Amino acid sequence: MQQPFMAYENDTDGFTIGNLLIQNGTDTIRIEGTLNITKDKEGLEAALKLKRAVDAAIDALKRDRNLPDSLRD
Repeated sequence: MQQPFMAYENDTDGFTIGNLLIQNGTDTIRIEGTLNITKDKEGLEAALKLKRAVDAAIDALKRDRNLPDSLRD
């Protein structure tokens, strides 16, 4: 079983979905590349993997009580 994506937990974790790279960071999650979500079982699995990563990021951001307005400040 694949470990769940722990958004913002470290600067080392990363994985790919098709040609899409999702790289973890403690203050930024970088998403680069392309992903074709085809209308088949492979496309569904790719879409679900992407959704899980985005959901993990959203959940982590919502839990952070000290979330700044911007990192550029």
